[in-house]
Amino acid sequence: MPYNVINAPNNGLVKAWTQGVQLEDAAKEQLTNAAQLPFIYKWIAAMPDVHFGIGATIGSVIPTKGAIIPAAVGVDIGCGMMAVQTSLNARDLPDNLKNIRTAIENAVPHGRTNQGRAGDRGAWHNIPERNGAVWAEELKPRYDAILAKHPKLDRGNHANHLGTLGTGNHFIEVCLDEAENVWFMLHSGSRGVGNRMGNYFIEMARLEMRKFFVNLPDIDLAYFPEHTDGFDDYVEAVEWAQDYARRNRDLMMEQIVGAVRRSGEVPAFSAEVKAINCHHNYVAREPHYGENVLVTRKGAVRAREGDMGIIPGSMGARSYIVRGKGNAESFHSCSHGAGRAMSRNEAKRRFTVADHARMTEGVECRKDADVIDETPAAYKSIDAVMAAQTDLVEIVHTLRQVVCVKG
Repeated sequence: MPYNVINAPNNGLVKAWTQGVQLEDAAKEQLTNAAQLPFIYKWIAAMPDVHFGIGATIGSVIPTKGAIIPAAVGVDIGCGMMAVQTSLNARDLPDNLKNIRTAIENAVPHGRTNQGRAGDRGAWHNIPERNGAVWAEELKPRYDAILAKHPKLDRGNHANHLGTLGTGNHFIEVCLDEAENVWFMLHSGSRGVGNRMGNYFIEMARLEMRKFFVNLPDIDLAYFPEHTDGFDDYVEAVEWAQDYARRNRDLMMEQIVGAVRRSGEVPAFSAEVKAINCHHNYVAREPHYGENVLVTRKGAVRAREGDMGIIPGSMGARSYIVRGKGNAESFHSCSHGAGRAMSRNEAKRRFTVADHARMTEGVECRKDADVIDETPAAYKSIDAVMAAQTDLVEIVHTLRQVVCVKG
């Protein structure tokens, strides 16, 4: 078998594609806690990049019938990847890539300052006309309908985060494939408004569990039963946040392509979408084993037969454009990246700026203390992760980054 089998109480089952990669005890406990819930459909699938997460395990695929677990989606609702292949070749790039990185950083707000308040560098201060139109025409009407039922959600950024990167492991990269073709790739989600919705419904589900005296192996597995107001309202909110995340990535990619074109650093080029907007924190209703079920992927990508996906490595490692093989036992899923090998705090304790500079040699990126938690050695080996899922995806392109913008 290409996966490991983990048994859980109450006849629960986990199939883990972790052969040759680390599965920490804390993540294993989270998986078995979730697998024993009575509404899990068949088993939970754990991807090779699986690791402990807040609420539910990152790198898990959780199919359910009759209930939905908000923390299994998490608070970065709709987080995912987008990639475009350009007509540029490595020979079209300048020897010094700093001006291209600067152009991208100027075009896409990123990071977070002043605790997200006035003057935050990670938000628009003057929303571009294009972004404002997408918000007003495509997103605001449904957002207002959600607020009508849950007014407490309207207490922070929304329109001014559309087309912005965020923080943490979110990134923008310029990459070269095996033929030295230039790609642009990015990773981000539903930003502040999605985070707010995630936290709001996670707490609502916890309150529901306490109200009805439901005992759980972990309170973070609090759920909404189907055909309840909580279930319906959460599904509406999560679908909206997923659409917000998709449009956020669309707009950022437009901004990146425009910035590089205007930089004067490269000749004229075209950009073709090759693997667009594959979410890896989301929930969807899908057919599996002859039944329609809810599939929650937290740190996992849908990989039906023929589906195109993106599996990024760390800042100094390869990334992959892949095609799904439609493996039924994984519920048509694959990993969403390399997966963390250690916590952010552990990475900051263990590595120095000099270590980070050495591990990102040849990549035009930040090389300072504030990004050490994202240094390559803080992640699992992407080679081992890919080797553990050869029955889930096939590699179409192998990318190496030459520019990396971190949130």
